Formats: sequence, structure tokens, C-alpha cells
Amino acid sequence: MITLLSGNEALALGAYHAGVRVATAYPGTPSTEILANIAKHEDVYAEWSTNEKVAVEVALGAAYGGARSVVSMKHVGLNVAADPFMAASTTGINAGLVFIVADDPGMHSSQNEQDTRYYAKLAKIPVLEPSDSQEAYDFMSLAFDISEQFDTPVLVRSTTRISHSKSAVNANRQRQSNPKIGFPRDYRKYVMLPANARQRHVQIEKRLLEVTAFTETLPVNKIEDGNSALGVISSGVAYQYARQTFPEASFLKLGMPYPLPKAMIKDFASKVKKLLVIEELDPFIEDSIKVMGIEVTGKSIIPLVGELNPDVVETCCRKAGLLPELGSKEGTDEKPALLGRPPLFCAGCPHVGIYFTLSSMGHRSSLSVRNKPGRESSMIITGDIGCYTLGALPPLSAMDTCACMGAGIGQALGLEKAGVTGDIIAVIGDSTFLHSGITPLVDAVYNNGKMTVIIMDNLTTAMTGHQDNPGTGKTAQGKATNRVDLEKLVRGIGVNDVQLVDAFDVKGIRNSVKKSLGNPELSVIIVRGNCQAQVKKKTTPMFIDRDKCTKCDLCAMTGCPAIQYQDGEIFINDNLCVGDVCGICRQICPQHAIGPKTSSVEGKAK
Repeated sequence: MITLLSGNEALALGAYHAGVRVATAYPGTPSTEILANIAKHEDVYAEWSTNEKVAVEVALGAAYGGARSVVSMKHVGLNVAADPFMAASTTGINAGLVFIVADDPGMHSSQNEQDTRYYAKLAKIPVLEPSDSQEAYDFMSLAFDISEQFDTPVLVRSTTRISHSKSAVNANRQRQSNPKIGFPRDYRKYVMLPANARQRHVQIEKRLLEVTAFTETLPVNKIEDGNSALGVISSGVAYQYARQTFPEASFLKLGMPYPLPKAMIKDFASKVKKLLVIEELDPFIEDSIKVMGIEVTGKSIIPLVGELNPDVVETCCRKAGLLPELGSKEGTDEKPALLGRPPLFCAGCPHVGIYFTLSSMGHRSSLSVRNKPGRESSMIITGDIGCYTLGALPPLSAMDTCACMGAGIGQALGLEKAGVTGDIIAVIGDSTFLHSGITPLVDAVYNNGKMTVIIMDNLTTAMTGHQDNPGTGKTAQGKATNRVDLEKLVRGIGVNDVQLVDAFDVKGIRNSVKKSLGNPELSVIIVRGNCQAQVKKKTTPMFIDRDKCTKCDLCAMTGCPAIQYQDGEIFINDNLCVGDVCGICRQICPQHAIGPKTSSVEGKAK
């Protein structure tokens, strides 16, 4: 069966056909669709785990129990999962365990460009790296086989282009059976007391030598003969770019970039006049080859920062003299650049009300509309990662820090303990709070923090595509389950001042914030309102009565994309406005110039 699949779809189907029984993940672009596609199969247990660390622990337990298991995440998620990731390498497995980690060169939806291959080298586990959807499908079966053959987890590295690009896949396998269910008690293998761990370390080093020897005959590492003037070593999507740039060159395509097939590399290098490594992000392969004493060119030509593409590779290699100068080409007019679009909240977003309130209560607003001056105050807002991170941008400008998942609460406590004066507020989403915000809140309670924590509960994991989480009451496979009650959870931690407020009630939000800021103890405000992109409910759109409007532009300060300017006049776009489902602009207009659009005011809107 040949079908068109994205890399993520192919990874999911490949895992299913390889006999995976348990699949876990925490959503994160560009990896999210892997678990979402596996979850469609009723004979697989699939879960959105609380965070990546828990996802690995659940998958590891299942692998101990004899079930082939897969855990998927984006690259920064592996930071969260590092502890059990290293433990999995130490203990080994019973049934196959595969990590799928999607890197994000170019930072399309991430805070850094870290290279996952270094984690694999640290843990001393093998890496497979597909270069298209067909290999993504095929490599999953290979990954499970290697995992069980060598008693090791295996990491399959994807990148944004592999995960999201589509290509033809011959899905020619049937689902494998998995008859191994059962836990083989082995105290010395699975209980990592120091005495046992020392022996396991010996086994890890022996395993690494065995896998390294295995790579020399592994079919996914292959030499493609061509012109001996130039030999190119590459892997993953970078191989596609390199092959397009140098169609006549000799290639060593590495499907397993760690551990490297050293004998194969030495043989390949001896047969070409110049050796070039083309890889995205860090010089992982290049540095390893240099350690072998082989002369090789790489990051002195190929960019270290950002995402590669065929144009980037060709331009860099041409500048380095590896390609002849490009002559004129007929009919190749330069394509016009696409118009840029600033990142915006959706119309009716439940995060707008709280951010507008914080901004209007005195937090610095670095850029107002129509070049009106900003405001300065001593309010500090520590933030987190999610849709609500957009609150850092003008015109709201209501976030001062954002480092990683769950960091905002700990940072707020740190600012307070450092002696920084002023109101300190931490904002965090519901899914992020459950992911990694609970422990810093416990820390704040334990260490007598005085700041305000705002949990922005939009009843979904919105930024990655509206996945369910422990606060929604639904599983990854759409089944009803127990819902974690945020109010009870926060009170159970030890917070006495807990308030619940409607995300679309501006007056209620303002009163809650004032009460919390006036409270000498730790306060938590839960601002709850449905994500409008998920609800998709609209009422009569809002309308600005120009006879009443004084052009104060306060409504535009919400950053709502439905509020727009044309010919110097402000108006509300009917196609975007969700009406009284939100109503934030109507509530904040000091002239009461905004209300539902009716036939009597139709003419004024035009």
C-alpha cells in the first residue's frame, strides 16, 4: 500500500506495524502528531502524559513489562525527561523501547536549537535519523529490533522538515504480535543501587562496542558511489539538500549517526579527494570524524545556526568554491516574499482579559497604538510557554520573563527572595501548570512566598493543537476520565487565598488581582474561559458607534485582531469578532461606544 504521509504520520504507522503496545507523549511542535496518530488505534494504549519525564517513566515501565513502547517529544522535552532517559540506558529493557525526539532547527516553535544527538551520546544509546517519510516508517521497525537485540533504548531523531513534510510511503508490513508480556524479576538489572549500577555501567560500555561493530554492516549506512573529487557525508533531511546540491558527488549516507561506522568512514574518506560533512545544527558528525584523524570540512562552510535548505547549502558551497559560479537562468525570476504576519491572540482569546487588566493596572506597556507613550511601573510579570506567551508582545506587553516550561513561578519566588520590590506576578497555563508548575508552587508555599500566581485555564493544551490534559477530563483517545480539579489541587498544596474568575469578566478579573496584590500571603487566581478556537461559537459581532467613539484607542490595546484600522478610523471586523462570547472590548470602552451590531446601526459600520 503506497500512501502519502508526513514524517510524523509515518513514524506513528511504523511504530504501530512494529507492534507497539504502549505509546506516551507530551505535546510539543514538531512532534505532536505522532501520538495523535498512534492514539487512533484501539489496540494500543496511548496517553498524553503530564510531562515528558512521566511519559518516559510510563513507557519504561511498560517496556520492563514486555510491551514494545514508544515515547515521543520535542527536543526541549528531552531536557525534562533527562533523568529517566539516562536511567533507561542504564537498566536496559525487556521489550523494545524507542524514543522519538523532534528537533527544531530554525526555532519555528521553540526557545532554542539544541541538538538531540548529544543526549544520545551522553546516554550511550544508538540514534537512527530518517531522511524522508519512507525511512521514518521503515526505521521504526529497525529501532525496535535494535532495542531488543542489544538491550537498549533507541532514539529516532526527527526534525521539523521531516516531521511535517509529506512523501510517498510503501507501508508494506503487517502489525507484529507481541507475546512477551510479563515482568522478569531481576534485582541486579532493574534496581539501581550503586553496587548494581556499577555493573550495569560495564554492560553499557560493552553494549556500545557491540552496536558500533553492528553499524559497519547496517544497511541504513550506505555508500553511494559518484565522482571521487568530492565525498559528502550526511544524514537526515540534510542529506536531501546535499544530494540536490551535489548530484554527481560520492555520498556516505548515515541512517545511524551514532555510534558512527568508523571503518566505513575511513574507507569512504580514502577514496575521495575532498571530504565534506553537511548536517544541521552542531558539528556532531564532523567533530567525531576529526577525532579519527581524518581531514574533513563542515561548519567552516555550512551554517552552525538556523535551518538548512537547498538554497542555503548551495549558496554556502558556492562561496567556498565547491561549485562553479552560477550563470544566468532564463525564466527564473525572483519570487516575491510572502507578507509577514505578526503573532496574535485569536479573536475572543480568554487570555486577553487578564493581560489587558495587568497592563492597564500599571505594568509597563512598551508600545501603545498610534505612538501614544507607554507606561512604567514596578510590577514584574514572570511568564511561561504557551499561547499566552504572546502577551509579551505589543500592545499588551505584559510579560517580562519566559525561559522554559514551569519556570515562571520559581522565577517569581527568586525575584522576591532577591529583595526586588514591587508587585510580582507569575502567569502560567493550565497544561503547563500540570506539566511543571506544581512543584515550584509547592516550593513557594514551603518557603513562604508572597507573590501572586495566575493560572490561565483555557481548558485545553491550545498552543500545540488542542490536546487534552489532566484538567480536561478526557484521555488522548477521547475517553472520559477523572479530571484534576485545579482549585482543590492548589488548596491541597497549601494555598489559602485561591480565587476563580471568569476570563471574560474584566471587572471580576480586576477585583481579583487587586485583592491578591493587597494580600500579604501567596495568592493564586485561576482565570478560566474556553479557548475560542476550540469552541468556535459566535454571536452577533460587536460594532463601534462612531458618534460616541472618542478615538481613545483603548479597545485596540487589547491586541484583538478583530479590532482594525482603515483610513485612520477604527472598526471591528465582522468576520473575526466572536461577539458576546467574549465582549472584552465592550466592557472596557469608557464611552460605551461598543455593542452588538444591529440593523439600526448597520449603516454606521460602513
